Amino acid sequence: MSRTVFELSDSVMYVKGVGPARAKALEKLNIVTKRNLLMHYPRTYEDHRRITKIANVKVGEQAILVGRLSNIEFREVRRGLSMITATLRDETGSLQVIWFNQEYLRKKLSEGARLVVIGKITSRGLFPEMSQITSFSILSAGEIVHLGIMPVYPATASLNQAFFRTAIRNLLDSMPTVEEMLPREILIRLGLLSRDKAVRAIHFPASPEELQAARRRLAFDELFTIQCGLMLLKRRVQEEQLGIVCKKNGELVEKVLASLPFSLTKDQRKVFAEVARDMESSMPMRRLVQGDVGSGKTAVAMLALVKAVENGFQGAFMAPTEILAGQHYETFTKMLSGFGIRVGLLSAKVTRTKKMREEIYRQISEHELDIVIGTHALIQEGVQFAKLGLIITDEQHRFGVSQRARLGKKSDVTPDMLVMTATPIPRTMTLTVYGDLEVSLIKEMPPGRKPVETKVKNIRSRNKVYEFVRGEILKGRQAYVVCPLIEHSDSERLSYVDSAEETFERLSEGIFSDIPCALIHGRMRSDEVMEKFRAGEIKLLVSTTVIEVGVDVPNATVMVIENAERFGLSQLHQLRGRVGRGAEKSYCFLISDSKASVAKSRLDLMESTNDGFVLAEEDLKIRGPGQFFGESQHGLPDLKIANVFRDVETLQEARTAAEKFVASGLDLEDFRANLVAVYGEKFSQVSQA
Repeated sequence: MSRTVFELSDSVMYVKGVGPARAKALEKLNIVTKRNLLMHYPRTYEDHRRITKIANVKVGEQAILVGRLSNIEFREVRRGLSMITATLRDETGSLQVIWFNQEYLRKKLSEGARLVVIGKITSRGLFPEMSQITSFSILSAGEIVHLGIMPVYPATASLNQAFFRTAIRNLLDSMPTVEEMLPREILIRLGLLSRDKAVRAIHFPASPEELQAARRRLAFDELFTIQCGLMLLKRRVQEEQLGIVCKKNGELVEKVLASLPFSLTKDQRKVFAEVARDMESSMPMRRLVQGDVGSGKTAVAMLALVKAVENGFQGAFMAPTEILAGQHYETFTKMLSGFGIRVGLLSAKVTRTKKMREEIYRQISEHELDIVIGTHALIQEGVQFAKLGLIITDEQHRFGVSQRARLGKKSDVTPDMLVMTATPIPRTMTLTVYGDLEVSLIKEMPPGRKPVETKVKNIRSRNKVYEFVRGEILKGRQAYVVCPLIEHSDSERLSYVDSAEETFERLSEGIFSDIPCALIHGRMRSDEVMEKFRAGEIKLLVSTTVIEVGVDVPNATVMVIENAERFGLSQLHQLRGRVGRGAEKSYCFLISDSKASVAKSRLDLMESTNDGFVLAEEDLKIRGPGQFFGESQHGLPDLKIANVFRDVETLQEARTAAEKFVASGLDLEDFRANLVAVYGEKFSQVSQA
């Protein structure tokens, strides 16, 4: 490997034009090394290929102007609003340029300075001006204006576009080549640019066509890397680990199945058959079960645990909260009590004393418990199973890979693993994030499950909404009110943002003053309050999103979500899933006064559909995949270029190429070296997981 690769791990301060002071400022953008700077990709581009003469500007159009400044003035218009005005002149004329609330420019702008200014031409009366400036550069003496497609980077006030363009150009000029990571065969077969050309073109493309080709190549790299990593994880499990082997479903499974107070849906039967087939194989099960809120994943999980117990193994069920673990414990104990299956609960509450902790640890290690339901307490030091055969994690996105792996080491055998989520994940995203897992889907809802009627309301209708809620409570029902904040913050820019604390005070002292109300949020112990709500002692619960996962109160029929525009669609859908869990018709009111068209269309979609997969697709399009692809999942890089919706074709190409690449018996050391060369040392773990 060439010396260039290792130089990329050097401090960014050694790039021409950076230095120690700017290197410190770059740390805030997570740019520490030359590699980080090289992968600080533009967020958009501006077409600088044609400069407009001032005499030819047209109101309402974008323009690129080059001229000299004069008559620079700073004014404090009112508190919180300042402006800098100046005259920009070229050989054909002049116009006024205006910067708002950028006082720091007073030290940068000077009489006679030569500028390139990009923005929209507006007018004041008969005179055109530029008051909507998107970017500008101060030219040094004799500097030639670079025409072309210019990158626009994520930047700060102290690190502007001119700095990034210069620093990255200097870095690229100092590099003989950018290290290649793909086999030549893949490059030729798919017609991809070399990585060297792609990296240079993504920063400074010569044409729109070259930019598109560069983008495709770098998107392919990201998706190919993730696919290879996931396939290597999968291959490692298949080749190096022998799993437990269960027999065909026996008498115990059949008896429990027959005792259920409901019939399994077609989807539930299909998914349980897939799980059972995995458990009967010598290869460790690694399966993800996706099912919308209320689709019946827990029943499938319970049957899988019973199958493990019937074959002489123990089962562990890890839930994200104590409340949810307690609910599952109650459900399993009730439904399995007549079959001699010993169910235990392991959480902070039941291990609060040393004596209690030691006793349940002993029961687990001596196989006096068959199924253990718990929280993160299951992976604490001291917990050791006698014969752990099946691990189930609920709401899997709340547990990292390392946590599941730690639970897997709590036994001498390699257990099967089933991960479940009620967060619908589109297929393209499933392929990208969970490529090391087999995927099962429960879309069919159990019969009798009524869809929640959802209505979007503005603040003017809020009193009527709460009158309706009061009516439901007087009928014997219960209700939730969800707020985005715990307490009010003066820094909140929205004119209407009610916190949970303020809302609780307003409601409990107002329209619900004669009704038992309570408040819960993430900064307080909520177990006792939730128990009282589940028991029906509390009728109205004001909360933040702590109730998003796992709260099962069938008597709760109404939810009001304040400032609904501040939640993602998937989160709104999860919250809405807390009602409609009983036999009565249920309602969800989304309170919002947002005028933004995107927010209104999102809330309208909530009103029109109860399909979590439709909402998840739309949510990812609007909000992006975020950290779904980050180190929190697999130790793999975030997607900086690729988009799972726009790049479906590239994703399929990357997956096919990765399958062939991994199947060809690649040298893992070479692959790891390539990852380090491109992404840095922390991503070498992908082939070691």
